[in-house]
Amino acid sequence: MNPRVFCPRVALFLSGCAAFINLYATQGLLNELAADFDVSARQASWSITVTTLAVALTALFVGRLSARAEQHRVIALAAILLALPALLAAWAGSFSEFLLWRSVQGMLIPVVFATSIAYIGVRWKDGAVTEVTSVYVAGTVLGGFCGRFLTGWTTELADWRMALALLAGLSLILGLAIAWLLPRNPPAPVQSSADRKSMPSERFSKPLLAAYAVGFCVLFAQIAMFTYVGLHLSHAPFSLSTGELGAIYSVFLLALVVVPVAGRLGKARPRSDLIKVAACLGVTGSLLTLTSSLWLIVLGLALSSTGVFLAQAAANAFITAHARQDKAGAVGLYLTSYYLGGSFGAFVPGTLWELGGWPACIALIVMFQVLPLLVIRSGWKVSALPVIAGPHALNALDSTSNKEKVR
Repeated sequence: MNPRVFCPRVALFLSGCAAFINLYATQGLLNELAADFDVSARQASWSITVTTLAVALTALFVGRLSARAEQHRVIALAAILLALPALLAAWAGSFSEFLLWRSVQGMLIPVVFATSIAYIGVRWKDGAVTEVTSVYVAGTVLGGFCGRFLTGWTTELADWRMALALLAGLSLILGLAIAWLLPRNPPAPVQSSADRKSMPSERFSKPLLAAYAVGFCVLFAQIAMFTYVGLHLSHAPFSLSTGELGAIYSVFLLALVVVPVAGRLGKARPRSDLIKVAACLGVTGSLLTLTSSLWLIVLGLALSSTGVFLAQAAANAFITAHARQDKAGAVGLYLTSYYLGGSFGAFVPGTLWELGGWPACIALIVMFQVLPLLVIRSGWKVSALPVIAGPHALNALDSTSNKEKVR
């Protein structure tokens, strides 16, 4: 493959890894953190909460922070800088200090994420956006899996501090590799004052609001599924141990293969088709988790998580294609909505769990897996019109007004 084609894709795959390798890294370390810092396991869970909240809040401002900088430098620098708070968190002397450095990580993660998606939107067009975004999302899958898997095994062999220090080293390596492989984008055209004034209205346009809503639903379903399935499988008749529950995250690896292939096959297809496939996989997977067979439950979790990543790839690709004036800002709003959905998904099903157990949780999860279909049905009916200027704009608009496609 031509290096000019291959290197940017590899770099963006690594950017996805860099963005997510630290995000959920403490999910399997709550007992160790509680014992080391003399806090409860519930308090230790704030090591995840403060990071995701920092992501949600910082994402709102990423567009402004990176607007005047070269995108490839922003991505590489943020990825490299992620190593520092990761290392400082590993050797924190108190729980409050630990939470501080986890928050700093959360502030840097959306810089990598949003700028990478904006970079894709500038460098590629049309169906290629879906393909390359799928490669990037596959990187987030691998990063999220490795962050959980490596910390679990390293903690078992050594301790949690060594585990987080290992992730810090990997973050540095990933950042340096991105800096080496990611080429500079062509200079962006200078925006007129009219373009700058239209940016807020574009960010809150109906199609992009629909994409944000898809993101909310996607992570709500994902977090709800993997938070409460642990409780379900830890009880009889399954009675899985903590280590066995941790191994369930291996189901994410199916998405590592499926998402890039789906993105490549779907280059010439409407992005709404990926949402439909994602909903089918999600609902099928959710229903399989209601069975009494552990293997069918694991298969269901694999299908459900793959559907989540397909929907995420479709939503990200849609945003990069339709946010023409402020891609990073639009992705920032998407991230905020995405992680707010995850926050709600962590605690809202709790009441249903107490009232009706796992079947009640699944009913709520299925509802949020189906909701994106209703959202995109009207929200994504937009025309992919070129930017037209001059006296022929009205004629061009008339000639294309009847060629709307759901993308």
